[in-house]
Amino acid sequence: MNTDQVKGAVKDAAGKVQQKAGELIDSPEQQAKGVAKQVEGKAQKKAGDVKEAIKDATK
Repeated sequence: MNTDQVKGAVKDAAGKVQQKAGELIDSPEQQAKGVAKQVEGKAQKKAGDVKEAIKDATK
């Protein structure tokens, strides 16, 4: 596992928390920010997955 995979997973989790918090306080802005953070986290994790696959393939 590389840093992009870890950071991406953390961002995804933080986004889920932010989205749920937005739902609880009835804040569409916070919900949208949470969803955006989840998307960013998933993309970063996917980039880390690709890096890891390349690293494994070159061994």
